[in-house]
Amino acid sequence: MKSAGSAAILGALVADSAGLGLHWLYDPARIAEIGKSKGLVFLQPEAAHYAGTKGYFAHKTKKPGDSSAYGEVCLLMLEHLARHGNFNRIQYQTEYRAYFGPGGEFVGYIDSPTRLTLQKLLPLDPGDFPARSGANDDQHPALAALPALVATHAGTLEELLGRVEEVVCVTNNNDLAVTAAQCSAAVLFQLLQGLPVAQALADALPYAGKILKPLLEGALVLPALDSVAASERFGRACHVAEGLPVIFHIAQHATDYVIAIEANIRAGGDSCGRSIMLGAIVAAHMAQRNDAAFPVPLPWLARYKKLSSAADACAALR
Repeated sequence: MKSAGSAAILGALVADSAGLGLHWLYDPARIAEIGKSKGLVFLQPEAAHYAGTKGYFAHKTKKPGDSSAYGEVCLLMLEHLARHGNFNRIQYQTEYRAYFGPGGEFVGYIDSPTRLTLQKLLPLDPGDFPARSGANDDQHPALAALPALVATHAGTLEELLGRVEEVVCVTNNNDLAVTAAQCSAAVLFQLLQGLPVAQALADALPYAGKILKPLLEGALVLPALDSVAASERFGRACHVAEGLPVIFHIAQHATDYVIAIEANIRAGGDSCGRSIMLGAIVAAHMAQRNDAAFPVPLPWLARYKKLSSAADACAALR
């Protein structure tokens, strides 16, 4: 795996961890107020930040440097590929059930797609796992496993898109979720082939489908970086039709990784859900532009608690 692939994976994981403290806070004004006094990244999740405004305080057990469930799925797929070499659906479903299910290592908020997927997998023997074990749900868990899958893919884009559908349907058996994931994967795949970010975003539009394509086209014509305005226009919630246009907008205009991730946090709402593909896309783009400098700041990497596990898995993929 090339260094840009490692940058994409670590960019996704660190972006998720960086945004955890203000995740699901839907008030950009409150976020801006907190940012002035405490900064935006790697904050301790606090109930007081959510008091009296729109938001959901989901991470009371978490500490700075921890991951959301999105980041945990991203790392789970990375370690799966490092362990097995290629995606093995039944083995991945087994690992997913063991990690997020009763008695598993994961402690934290379980969203609807995860809960419904576990309900389907828990009573079954692995040999009976259905290929489409996911919920009929179009939320951001559909994007969480993509960075390592794309970064390690050695075939054609069309082959990748078929594999993306298989992976997404483990947790999100939903046409819009699959389309959003394939479009996102196309962007990252083409960046890792060396395309400029503007071209990669534009070239992915044919994979976006009739619902997402006009939204993404609208995001790409916004003239300057304004993530709050973009999230106001397209939505801040957990659905891919809201999050993916914001990802495209930020990725097109951000001039470095820090600017992109902080803009995503300022946009509010499901910032961690957006962060996986945004972090991967921006880090891959920046790595291709400057091979001499790793795009994720070293202090941010050091704050991510599972850096050692992620780095070891990335090294095993080479």
